[in-house]
Amino acid sequence: MAIFVLLVLLGGGTVWIGLKASSIKHELEAAAGLISQLKQEILKSDEESAADTVALLRQHTEAARQASEDPLWTLASSLPWAGPNLSAVSEAARSADDVATLGLSPLINVYESLNWDALMPSASGSNLEPLKAAAPSVASAAYTVRASSERLQAIDTSQLLPQVAHPLRDATEQLKQATGALDAAADAASLAPGMLGAEGQKNYLLMIQNNAEARASGGIPGALAVMTLDHGKLSLGTQSSAGDVGIMSPNLAVDPQQQQIYSTRLGKYMQDVNLTPDFPTAAATAQAMWAKKTGQRVDGVISIDPVVLSYILQATGPATITGPELAAVRAAGLPSELTGSNVVPTLLSDVYAKIPNPKLQDAYFAGVAKEVFADLSSGKGEAKGLVTGITKGTEEGRVLVWSANASEQSVISKYALSGSISGPSVSPAQFGVYFNDGTGAKMDYYVKRTVQLLKACPSDGYEQTTVRVTSTNTAPADAATALPAYVTGAGAFGVAPGTVQTNVVAYGPAQANVESAMVDGQKTPFAPYMHANRPVGVVAQQLAPGESKTVDFTFGKIVQHTEPNVVVTPTVQHVKDVILPAENAPCDPGQ
Repeated sequence: MAIFVLLVLLGGGTVWIGLKASSIKHELEAAAGLISQLKQEILKSDEESAADTVALLRQHTEAARQASEDPLWTLASSLPWAGPNLSAVSEAARSADDVATLGLSPLINVYESLNWDALMPSASGSNLEPLKAAAPSVASAAYTVRASSERLQAIDTSQLLPQVAHPLRDATEQLKQATGALDAAADAASLAPGMLGAEGQKNYLLMIQNNAEARASGGIPGALAVMTLDHGKLSLGTQSSAGDVGIMSPNLAVDPQQQQIYSTRLGKYMQDVNLTPDFPTAAATAQAMWAKKTGQRVDGVISIDPVVLSYILQATGPATITGPELAAVRAAGLPSELTGSNVVPTLLSDVYAKIPNPKLQDAYFAGVAKEVFADLSSGKGEAKGLVTGITKGTEEGRVLVWSANASEQSVISKYALSGSISGPSVSPAQFGVYFNDGTGAKMDYYVKRTVQLLKACPSDGYEQTTVRVTSTNTAPADAATALPAYVTGAGAFGVAPGTVQTNVVAYGPAQANVESAMVDGQKTPFAPYMHANRPVGVVAQQLAPGESKTVDFTFGKIVQHTEPNVVVTPTVQHVKDVILPAENAPCDPGQ
């Protein structure tokens, strides 16, 4: 009789657990189905609907969690076979409810309290207090999601049933992605008020890199200006150019490793501070040069390029040149109205064709920068479009930020906008391809490039990868006479007019070796170096009009077994057109 009763209880328990499992599955799927709806509501700034959706989502996750905490379910979780699966489901339900209750709900409450248009820098300033008040909630939400993600990652899915393992892996991956985004949001909420001048005026050296003359981080620092932020009030002060800063004598001290690769010019000319791709180095040097020239020690350096200006103009609308340089603009036939469509060719090509005087070119650049930032400071343009444009520019490596404040810089260094070649912002198997002009002119406007990683089969347990860089000079055949001397360089630095000379610089992952370089399939001499424990190869190449060349750098002894990625100098081209999909060589399974 006792055995009969036990069997009945076991059978009933199995049915009960099955019902609970079905309930948990239904509730979690219902919650997951609301995520895309919530994203759309947030994108539309529909705070009321987003709050309602989060409330409904919480109902589902709470129901799933309660079902997973049923006494019989908890007891069954200790059984040898079913236990790990039931425990995994419980952890998934618990994490989902934590994320909804402790993560999403506080974020929505904060989101409702923020007026994003009012937070944008303007001539009258911004109320940064709501953002400061929101920072703890964002940080708490980020911590909750990170902790939930780590708990799910700790579950061994190899022994679980497929119907449990597959959705668990999907949830884990989604939380990992959310963790990165929320950590960034928490850092931004903490950092932004201070950098926007919430505690007092901040002055930044604004560098507009000119992609027509390549430098590793983008282009030669043409236009310079001091950008002031004071309680969210934005203004553009002293404007200058790299040429006006003059020659440093004696040279400023720079990192010996980088000096060996990029020469003493790093510490001599403002035009060359970014021959190195390491923006913290370039920015700190630029700050020191500016202080030596003007006596002003800026609080940081911000770099953008004309492509970013085009993104800003798409949000603010056209900028009209009204300053004293307007007469020269009209005489030269340049547009007095700059738009998102014409600003790049105007600044990187037309200005050189139509204004032969470098001083007037600088004045035109300064006038464009002044008007664009005047529109920004007046509140012209809507916040969403501006944020979208700046975000796009940051993703493409066109927006770079450095702070002289060590605590601020330690946070910035975690992200790609720091422009660091080492540290937490650099992924384990990261490669880099950077371009430095050797023509001494503005010919890079005509150079089109592609970069591709070719992953070879492992050798002796190490990864091997070739970085392929193809460059084409698209200038007209008669460029030597058809293009202005200021664009071609007129042979001033030993390069024939119309020809482009470039130092192609390739970085491998830390601890790897750069083993060889080839040009169009033929081995070529190259200069090997080390920078921050990363191998560096440099090849100088010349391209006549219409000529194309391919440089292959082969890196071996790569200890990282993660998927490689590559960052490149942002040029006139869209980055998506420069970086081609990586290719993997077929490998013998028996190797």
